[in-house]
Amino acid sequence: MQNYDDIFPLVRDILVDMFELDAEQIQPDAKLYDDLDIDSIDAVDLVVKIKEVTGRKVKPEDFKSVRTIHDVVIAVQKLLED
Repeated sequence: MQNYDDIFPLVRDILVDMFELDAEQIQPDAKLYDDLDIDSIDAVDLVVKIKEVTGRKVKPEDFKSVRTIHDVVIAVQKLLED
């Protein structure tokens, strides 16, 4: 099982690669839409990438309440625990 400190860099690297963000911008409290300009279409792409990386089926309800980087990391952590 991976912990938060293992998953955060993975999420950060995915965001840097997919959306050309500066790694320094990606902090746990950064809001996806307000701070990082990630819209709903981008969020779908992110979920698809997470599925590819983890090899796990992502349930839409697990990502409905995701608003921050912290939320994404927690959602991935739960996904890996299942």
